[in-house]
Amino acid sequence: MKISTFVVVGAAIILAGCASVEMATKEESAKAKEFNPPSQGNAGVYIYRDSFLGKALKKDIWIDGKCIGESAPNVFFYTEVEGGKTHNVDTESEFSPNTLAMMFESGKNYFIRQFIKMGVFVGGAGVEQVPEEQGKEDVARLKMAKTGKCSSAR
Repeated sequence: MKISTFVVVGAAIILAGCASVEMATKEESAKAKEFNPPSQGNAGVYIYRDSFLGKALKKDIWIDGKCIGESAPNVFFYTEVEGGKTHNVDTESEFSPNTLAMMFESGKNYFIRQFIKMGVFVGGAGVEQVPEEQGKEDVARLKMAKTGKCSSAR
């Protein structure tokens, strides 16, 4: 009985709490939401998290081993990567990183959603590419977080 109560209370805390991260300015967020083409030779990458599950969790995101940031609910990141190459987008999960390898074309914007999933001890995370129109619609509702601040080194 006591163990089941502990599990229920623990799950409620994880689901109900709310993680926070350092945010970009409103001006930076508004500029990113214009969805302009990236700079010459690059691809634009929007990575966002809009899931309800795991509101108390923060999960690191990397591209090719470079810290993009520590995500929280209802935030997005914007960065540029070299176009014409395959890049690895990683997110930390419960036991090991989850990786999405993608070819990024120069001059295009890409949208990647980080999602939280239930785990054995804590929630895990995954990443998936979403269509451009859906990504724009989702990102338009979110706030931009500052890039380059991860909780762990790689």
